[in-house]
Amino acid sequence: MGIPSEMRDYFAQTIRNNKNNTSFVIPSPAEDQRMLESKRCTEEGARAGAKAAAITCVVTAVPTLTAVRVIPWAKANLNYTAQALIISGASIASYFITADKTILECARRNARYEKKD
Repeated sequence: MGIPSEMRDYFAQTIRNNKNNTSFVIPSPAEDQRMLESKRCTEEGARAGAKAAAITCVVTAVPTLTAVRVIPWAKANLNYTAQALIISGASIASYFITADKTILECARRNARYEKKD
């Protein structure tokens, strides 16, 4: 029992030569649609994350730079590196959190099955 050796060799060679997309397996239209939706979700998440990071950058930069000029403790203890770390840390966190939430929400939306009549 099992796969005959000629067929096994054909499958192995076809998989090895898959660099130019000449596979013996043809994806169904549903799989193509899911791949497109997955790519769209990823792009949507990246866009939403970039927007959130830009907004967070401004929202954290203004109070941080103001505090360094007004509050004596911040003036004495927060050098340029610390200021940059505060601003960039908040921006990076908001990017990843927003991108993750957006991708998961889009994936949940696409996971719902359509009723067939």
